Amino acid sequence: MGGFLLSLPVASANGERLALLDSLFTATSAVAVTGLVVVDTGTYFSLFGQLVILGLIQIGGLGFMTMTTLLAVLIGKRISLRERLVIQEALNNISLSGVVQLSVRVLQLAAVFEGLGAFFLAWKFVPLYGWATGIYYSIFHSISAFNNAGFDLMGGFQSLQGFQGSWLINMVIAALIIIGGLGFTVLLDIGAKRKFSRLSLHSKLVLIMTGVLLGLGFVAFLILEFTNPNTIGELPWWQKLLVSFFHSVVPRTAGFSTVDIGELYNPTLFFLVFLMFIGASPSSTGGGVKTTTIGAMLAASLAIVRGYSEVELLERRLPKEIIFRALAIFLMALGLLSVGTMVLAGTEPFPFLDILFEATSAFGTVGLSTGLTPSLSPVGKVIIMILMFVGRLGPMTAAAALAQRMQTPSYKYPEEKIVVG
Repeated sequence: MGGFLLSLPVASANGERLALLDSLFTATSAVAVTGLVVVDTGTYFSLFGQLVILGLIQIGGLGFMTMTTLLAVLIGKRISLRERLVIQEALNNISLSGVVQLSVRVLQLAAVFEGLGAFFLAWKFVPLYGWATGIYYSIFHSISAFNNAGFDLMGGFQSLQGFQGSWLINMVIAALIIIGGLGFTVLLDIGAKRKFSRLSLHSKLVLIMTGVLLGLGFVAFLILEFTNPNTIGELPWWQKLLVSFFHSVVPRTAGFSTVDIGELYNPTLFFLVFLMFIGASPSSTGGGVKTTTIGAMLAASLAIVRGYSEVELLERRLPKEIIFRALAIFLMALGLLSVGTMVLAGTEPFPFLDILFEATSAFGTVGLSTGLTPSLSPVGKVIIMILMFVGRLGPMTAAAALAQRMQTPSYKYPEEKIVVG
C-alpha cells in the first residue's frame, strides 16, 4: 500500500510518478524504520508523500499488533486469547496478563515522548522555518527519531549536517533515539519501580549494555576521527565531543548524521558496522540482533572462561534455553547478513567496505549510508529491501518461533564429547 501511494503523481513535488521499485524501496525503508533512501525525502516528495512516509514509520516503529490493538480498543472489539498471545510475542512480554493494557500504554508512551520531542525541536525549527513549517518539521523529525527511522526533510541527502553545532537538536534527537531503542517494557519497568536495584534483570541488562555501547562508540569515534579534516578534525573541542556522542547514538539503528558518512575513515566505518549489527533492545523501535542477545552471549562466554557450569548475570542465573536462543538468533543474523553482502559484492561496483556498511545498515534498520544507496542497481535495491524487511522482522520472529518450539524430548541420546577450539 505504501509503495502504491508513493508511486502516485500526487506523492511527488513535481507531479511525476516515482518508479515502482523506488517507491517500494522507500515504503520498505519506512515500515522497517530504516531510513535508507533512493530519492531525497525533503525535496522529492510532496506533503502527501511525506505524510505517507510518516504514517509508515509510525506503524512500523510501534508494531502492527500495537496499532491493530488500538483500533480494536477504539471500536470496542474484544481481544481473543489467540490475539493476546500474538500481542505477547510482538511486545516480548514474559507474562500474558495485561497485554492489551500494555499495548495501550505503549501508544501512550510513544505519544508523550514524541510530543515532548516535537516541543523542544520547535524551539529551533520555528525561528528558522516559521510556525507552520517549523512545527511540521518538529513533529516529523520527533516521530522519525523516536521510532529510530532516520528519515529527514532537510534536503540534499544532508541529514542533520546543518545542525552539527546545535546542542538542542543533537541532544533532543539523541535522547529520542535512546529512549525509543530501550524498549517499551524497560520504559514501563523504570516508570513503575523508579530504582535500578528494583528493576528486572532484563531492564538492568538493557541499561548496562546501552551505556557500555554508547561509551565505547563515543570514545572510538572521537579517537578514530580526531584528525580527519573532512569530519571533526577542524572542529573546536566541544563540537568534536558533541559530534562523537551523536554518532555513538545513531548507529543504534537511527540513520541521522551530522557529518558526511562517506568521509569517515575505514576503521571508523568498520567499528560502526559492529554497533549497527548489535542495534537496539527487544520490544523497541530499533533493529539489530539486540543488546540482550549480545549480553547473554557475553555472559555465557565469561561463565565458560571462569569454569562455571551455570551462566550467572547480576546475581541471577540465566536459563540455558535463553543462551541457545541468543546463539541461534546471532548465527541466523550473521548468516543472512553474510549472504546479502556476498550477493551485493557481486552485483554492485563499489568498495567492499562500503557494501558491507550498506548491507549492515539495512539489516540493522539503521539508515546510515556512505552515499551509494541512490546508485544501487535494481538487483541491489531488491537485496537491500529484503535485508531491511528481514532485519526488522527476522530476529523478533525467530525469537518468538524458537520460544514456541522449545520442548523437552521424551528420550535422550547417549552423550559424547567432541574437540572444539
